[in-house]
Amino acid sequence: MSSKNRSMPSLHSDEAAEDFVATADLTRYDLSGFKPMRFEIEPKAAALNMRLPASLLDAVKARAKAKGIPYTRYVRMLLETDVAQMR
Repeated sequence: MSSKNRSMPSLHSDEAAEDFVATADLTRYDLSGFKPMRFEIEPKAAALNMRLPASLLDAVKARAKAKGIPYTRYVRMLLETDVAQMR
Protein backbone atom coordinates (compact mmCIF):
# COMPACT_ATOMS: atom_id res chain seq x y z
CA MET A 1 0.00 0.00 0.00
CA SER A 2 1.55 3.33 -1.01
CA SER A 3 1.85 6.19 1.45
CA LYS A 4 -0.83 8.04 -0.55
CA ASN A 5 -3.43 5.33 0.08
CA ARG A 6 -3.22 4.65 3.79
CA SER A 7 -6.42 3.53 5.46
CA MET A 8 -7.83 5.68 8.22
CA PRO A 9 -7.13 4.25 11.67
CA SER A 10 -9.97 3.36 14.01
CA LEU A 11 -10.39 6.15 16.55
CA HIS A 12 -12.39 5.16 19.59
CA SER A 13 -12.71 8.49 21.38
CA ASP A 14 -13.06 12.18 20.60
CA GLU A 15 -9.66 12.74 22.20
CA ALA A 16 -8.01 10.15 19.93
CA ALA A 17 -9.64 11.75 16.88
CA GLU A 18 -8.52 15.23 17.92
CA ASP A 19 -4.95 14.04 18.48
CA PHE A 20 -4.91 12.27 15.13
CA VAL A 21 -6.23 15.26 13.17
CA ALA A 22 -3.83 17.61 14.96
CA THR A 23 -0.75 15.55 14.05
CA ALA A 24 -1.50 13.52 10.91
CA ASP A 25 -0.85 14.56 7.31
CA LEU A 26 -4.34 13.81 5.97
CA THR A 27 -3.15 14.08 2.35
CA ARG A 28 -1.49 10.69 2.85
CA TYR A 29 -4.77 8.91 3.64
CA ASP A 30 -7.49 7.54 1.39
CA LEU A 31 -10.54 9.67 2.17
CA SER A 32 -12.62 8.40 -0.77
CA GLY A 33 -15.00 6.51 1.53
CA PHE A 34 -15.93 9.62 3.49
CA LYS A 35 -19.34 11.22 2.95
CA PRO A 36 -20.39 14.78 3.77
CA MET A 37 -22.26 14.96 7.04
CA ARG A 38 -24.57 17.59 8.45
CA PHE A 39 -24.80 18.19 12.15
CA GLU A 40 -28.13 19.22 13.59
CA ILE A 41 -27.39 21.76 16.28
CA GLU A 42 -30.62 23.71 16.68
CA PRO A 43 -33.09 22.00 19.02
CA LYS A 44 -36.37 20.83 17.54
CA ALA A 45 -39.07 22.64 19.48
CA ALA A 46 -41.96 22.34 17.04
CA ALA A 47 -43.68 19.44 15.31
CA LEU A 48 -45.40 19.08 11.95
CA ASN A 49 -48.14 16.59 11.23
CA MET A 50 -49.29 16.27 7.63
CA ARG A 51 -51.25 13.87 5.49
CA LEU A 52 -49.71 12.66 2.22
CA PRO A 53 -50.66 10.18 -0.47
CA ALA A 54 -49.14 6.80 0.42
CA SER A 55 -47.26 6.75 -2.90
CA LEU A 56 -45.54 10.06 -2.09
CA LEU A 57 -44.57 8.93 1.40
CA ASP A 58 -43.23 5.66 -0.02
CA ALA A 59 -41.15 7.60 -2.56
CA VAL A 60 -39.78 9.90 0.16
CA LYS A 61 -38.88 6.92 2.33
CA ALA A 62 -37.13 5.24 -0.62
CA ARG A 63 -35.08 8.37 -1.39
CA ALA A 64 -34.13 8.75 2.27
CA LYS A 65 -33.12 5.10 2.49
CA ALA A 66 -30.96 5.49 -0.63
CA LYS A 67 -29.21 8.40 1.08
CA GLY A 68 -28.84 6.41 4.29
CA ILE A 69 -30.83 8.77 6.50
CA PRO A 70 -34.19 8.62 8.30
CA TYR A 71 -37.06 9.90 6.17
CA THR A 72 -38.03 12.59 8.69
CA ARG A 73 -34.51 14.03 8.49
CA TYR A 74 -34.70 13.87 4.70
CA VAL A 75 -37.98 15.84 4.69
CA ARG A 76 -36.47 18.40 7.08
CA MET A 77 -33.42 18.75 4.79
CA LEU A 78 -35.70 19.36 1.79
CA LEU A 79 -37.55 22.06 3.70
CA GLU A 80 -34.32 23.68 4.91
CA THR A 81 -32.87 23.69 1.39
CA ASP A 82 -35.97 25.26 -0.12
CA VAL A 83 -36.24 27.93 2.57
CA ALA A 84 -32.50 28.74 2.31
CA GLN A 85 -32.89 29.30 -1.46
CA MET A 86 -35.56 31.91 -0.79
CA ARG A 87 -33.27 33.97 1.47
